Amino acid sequence: MQPRNMSMSGVVDLAAVKAAGEAKAKAEQARAEAARHGGPAAVPPSALVIDVDEAGFERDVLQRSAEVPVVLDFWAEWCEPCKQLGPLLERLAVEYSGRFLLAKIDVDANQMLMQQFGIQGIPAVFAVVAGQALPLFQGAVPEAQIRETLDQLILVGEERFGLTGLAVDPAAEGAEPAARPAAGPYDALLEAAMSALDAGDLAGAVQAYKNVLADDPGHPEAKLGLAQAELLSRVQGMDPQTVRKNAADDPADVTAQIAAADLDLAGGHVQDAFGRLVETVRRTFGEDRDAARVRLLELFEVIGPEDPRVIAARQALARVLF
Repeated sequence: MQPRNMSMSGVVDLAAVKAAGEAKAKAEQARAEAARHGGPAAVPPSALVIDVDEAGFERDVLQRSAEVPVVLDFWAEWCEPCKQLGPLLERLAVEYSGRFLLAKIDVDANQMLMQQFGIQGIPAVFAVVAGQALPLFQGAVPEAQIRETLDQLILVGEERFGLTGLAVDPAAEGAEPAARPAAGPYDALLEAAMSALDAGDLAGAVQAYKNVLADDPGHPEAKLGLAQAELLSRVQGMDPQTVRKNAADDPADVTAQIAAADLDLAGGHVQDAFGRLVETVRRTFGEDRDAARVRLLELFEVIGPEDPRVIAARQALARVLF
């Protein structure tokens, strides 16, 4: 089979497998819970290559893709090119040290997954990033080209979705992960934040929440409180009429759209805020696009990852990004 490059801009519909947004939300909840206990333990290098089947696809691929890009290697025992590509991908997974996870899928045993990804021939390599599937390449591809594709994939994961990858500890090979002490408690700091909010001291509330997050970056209550306090700080001095007029008069003004989205959310118009920024991301490029995307991610934190409106907006954001 001749190698065939596949565009990074394509997206495979995973609705038949599971709602990608739901999987991402569950993964974020699990990461937040792990962070409360000091963060996820480092994995051994052998854990960077896994075998995946249809039953475990949601857990092992969709949910894991919320923390690390997952590369899918569709292969079969009878496929000669697969025997060349597979070991190469496994070696690169270890070399990249947690920047991506390699999931190997035997197409003979997982015909449904093969059909859902529309695979016509193997080897075929896809990636799943934050619940969205991207075709990477098909057939025997030179190592240099594979590295270039992986570098691009990792960059997308880091810049657009904040995927930090997996911590890898070669010494952990074959060892049980050490128990991590629970962080906290933070009752006093959280109470101080609430008192500052009640007193109208938004700067004090922001600092109090940041004090918690400095010690426990994944603390869910502090993340939510900080996002809300920062939103209130941004809209405190705004003239709503002026902000909305500016946004209406110039849809191309990204700063005006971001300000209007803040007002929308602060006023309880959640879907309007999300829709405004998704549309801004869709029609902008470069720094403007990144500014709108980052603000949208910040507004997601205000509402919380499990909210259906956030899940839907994440899916809409992924569609316009890719």
